[in-house]
Amino acid sequence: MEFTERKRWLFFGLPFTFTKYAIREDMITIDTGLLRTVENDCYMYKVQDVQHSATLVEKMFGLGTVTCFTGDTTHPQLILSHIKHSKQIKEYILDQSEKARIKRRTVNMLDIGSGDLQDLDDPD
Repeated sequence: MEFTERKRWLFFGLPFTFTKYAIREDMITIDTGLLRTVENDCYMYKVQDVQHSATLVEKMFGLGTVTCFTGDTTHPQLILSHIKHSKQIKEYILDQSEKARIKRRTVNMLDIGSGDLQDLDDPD
C-alpha cells in the first residue's frame, strides 16, 4: 500500500502547492519546490513517534497535519501539513514503522519497572 498526497491550501483544501508526499512501506519522501526542487527521504524504521493534529479550518475542509518524530539527522521532525486522509496516514506510518523496526531488529525496549528498585545481589 502507498499513499501519495499533496500539501494543500487551507482555503477550500485546494492542492495548488508544489509539495508532494509519498508514504511507502519502507520510506517517506517529501518533494518540495518548483524552480529548485528538494527531495527528502526518511526510512520508516527511523520514525519513533507520530502525531496527528487538525485546526478548526483544517477540520472544515477535511485536512490534517501529521508530524513524524524521527531519528533522522537532516529532519528530526517530518511535517506532512494540510493533507487529506491524515488519520489513515498516521495509522499507516505507525504500523509500518513498527514493522520496519522489527524487520531490521532495531526495536528499542524501555524498562518502565515496577517502582521499587532493590539490589538483587544484596540479600538484606
